[in-house]
Amino acid sequence: MTVLHRDHPRIQGTLPGPRARLWLDRDQQVMSPSYTRPYPLVVRRAKGAMVEDLDGNRFLDFTAGIAVAATGHSHPRVVNAITKQAGKLIHMSGTDFYYTPQVKLAERLARLAPGEGAKRVFFTNSGAEAIEAAFKLARKHTGRPRVMAFLNAFHGRTYGAMSLTASKPIQRAGFAPLVPEVHHARYGDLESIQTLLRTTCPPEELAAIFVEPIQGEGGYLVPDAQFLPGLRALCDKHGILLVLDEIQTGIGRTGKMFASEHWNVAGDIVCLAKGIASGLPLGAIIARAEVMDWPSGSHASTFGGNPVACAAGLATLDLVERRYQANAHRRGKQLMEGLAALATRFPFLYEVRGLGLMIGVEIRANGVPDPTLRNEIVSQAFQRGLLLLPCGASTVRFCPPLCLRRDQVETGLELFGQVLESLAERP
Repeated sequence: MTVLHRDHPRIQGTLPGPRARLWLDRDQQVMSPSYTRPYPLVVRRAKGAMVEDLDGNRFLDFTAGIAVAATGHSHPRVVNAITKQAGKLIHMSGTDFYYTPQVKLAERLARLAPGEGAKRVFFTNSGAEAIEAAFKLARKHTGRPRVMAFLNAFHGRTYGAMSLTASKPIQRAGFAPLVPEVHHARYGDLESIQTLLRTTCPPEELAAIFVEPIQGEGGYLVPDAQFLPGLRALCDKHGILLVLDEIQTGIGRTGKMFASEHWNVAGDIVCLAKGIASGLPLGAIIARAEVMDWPSGSHASTFGGNPVACAAGLATLDLVERRYQANAHRRGKQLMEGLAALATRFPFLYEVRGLGLMIGVEIRANGVPDPTLRNEIVSQAFQRGLLLLPCGASTVRFCPPLCLRRDQVETGLELFGQVLESLAERP
């Protein structure tokens, strides 16, 4: 049998298969109904950019577990780092004790993060926790009560993160009251920020502006060249902290280690998670040393910066820096060109946008966003062995592992094209 990560998609019979259906039934009995599963994939194992389900069907993964498996699934160097560390020390809690993997990873992140001067790192377990930590730190450091985020932003689902999020009504419905003094401007629109500062949000009370360099769940929206530099200048003028949410855009995904580097912008606080440890739960905030001035005991995490997760993080950064960051640029260019070519054949592919291996294809019918057609495209791709995810109102998200090969891009484009052809032929 072909080694999994060198194989190609192959579907045997109807999906889901009989073994998968059994586990789907069991899942329905015990799992929270709040999860959002776009199609019935029950994963048995994964390697590189390939995934195999319980029935032996094999899929090309253009999701990377929601942009998490940066180095690909179960990369041998990451697995080895995890195994070695687990044999030495699994947990001791960096809140109360010291261990070397945590310090080594913090040193590495502080060196890599854009911006001059010394930096400090706080570790979390997830992206939402990183946002919560940044929220608290911004208010504590500045002594100001207000924060600002953007419409269509997604920063997480815990209360502070959810209060910043403005992506979909379902994410907020039924959970009020949210954290107060959170304002929302239009993404990419500096004038809308100025309007808020002139009317409802006094700049001297604004602690921080939270922004995704490229909006993720909001639809993989890339701002114009002036937006992030303009935001940096506005923050500097009013003494506001700029918090960059690089949770989905960071760790090489856009072809640079941090997406903000495309605009030569550095944040006062940077939030990371997802791809930082190739699948292990780990997040972080990196802040200028003078900003991370909260006192001992003011914030902590029992599991954040766990030794095993930090070991995986160090291996991940090695691989991304030396190999996969550049590969994301090359394969992203190849994928963008292929998708743009398909857009000339299928008018409902309204726009192809993105950087590196963070690409969105917006679906519109007669010029109007068409989430139903988008969802059908994602579902039909699954049936052919290509894993995709939705985002935004009507966008198909392409966020494959950064180890993606040239031939896998070609295969993905071929399968995606087959889906589009089948839907275009419908009456």
